[in-house]
Amino acid sequence: MGYLSVSEVAEAWGVSERSVRNYCAAGRVPGAFLTGKTWSIPADAQKPARANGRQAAAPPLLRRLREEKAAGTRGGIYHKVQVELTYNSNRIEGSRLSLDQTRLIFETATIGAEGGALRVDDIVETSNHFRAIDHLIDHAQEPLTEASAKELHRLLKQSTSDAARDWFALGDYKRLPNEVAGQKTTEPEAVAREMRALLTSYEPARAHTFEEIIAFHVRFERIHPFQDGNGRVDRLIMFRECLRSGVTPFIITDDLKHFYYRGLAEWDEEQGFLIDTCLAAQDRFAAALDYFRISHD
Repeated sequence: MGYLSVSEVAEAWGVSERSVRNYCAAGRVPGAFLTGKTWSIPADAQKPARANGRQAAAPPLLRRLREEKAAGTRGGIYHKVQVELTYNSNRIEGSRLSLDQTRLIFETATIGAEGGALRVDDIVETSNHFRAIDHLIDHAQEPLTEASAKELHRLLKQSTSDAARDWFALGDYKRLPNEVAGQKTTEPEAVAREMRALLTSYEPARAHTFEEIIAFHVRFERIHPFQDGNGRVDRLIMFRECLRSGVTPFIITDDLKHFYYRGLAEWDEEQGFLIDTCLAAQDRFAAALDYFRISHD
């Protein structure tokens, strides 16, 4: 993915350079990042929509997550989501960190090393995942775009050993072919086209049902647009889309991993297997919402 300067984007959007800097500083341009005093802006970034009256009220869960995030609340639903979504999503992809180690990193930015050596990437990706969750909470009411998916990938994989490799496209689509569970995925040259087609058919500006969000997840997984980190980015997007649509979200826990993978593999023959697995995960999350007295569908 190429990046443009503030002046180049200002000319393309027909606005002042000051407006572009303000958009970036307010977090309204997914994927834009600051190096020193210079903004780098994704070439495919879209001009933020102009505010038109009051933004629609956030659903109860999203509102509570934002309140607890701003207040630094411990022991609430924000704390639970950060620790459990991060632990389980990373664990599915092979992280060796325990739930307690994940919690300790979130709470104290330290880690206990009992039980053997730890992989640096596991620690870095855990810390990165916390920031990715914060980002999706902040931007959950915005329509999903290519740029916002790429930004989640950049947040997740920055400062990892992969990010330093010449062939690894941090915050951009893959450059080399990859497989998932032994199955071929979309070739690198076709990823941008297929991602645009996926987003067009998904209609990101409208609310979605539980089943539509899962169907998007399956198609994203089959494209596998990034060199690595696809599952974690896609599960972050699922959580984000549930928040945006007022659907009770869910966390695929490590004990559901095999059912989850089987559901993805058998989607064309039997969609109910993956849907039932996600419903089981949703029931668990709904119980947590009941405990914290947060209304849900």
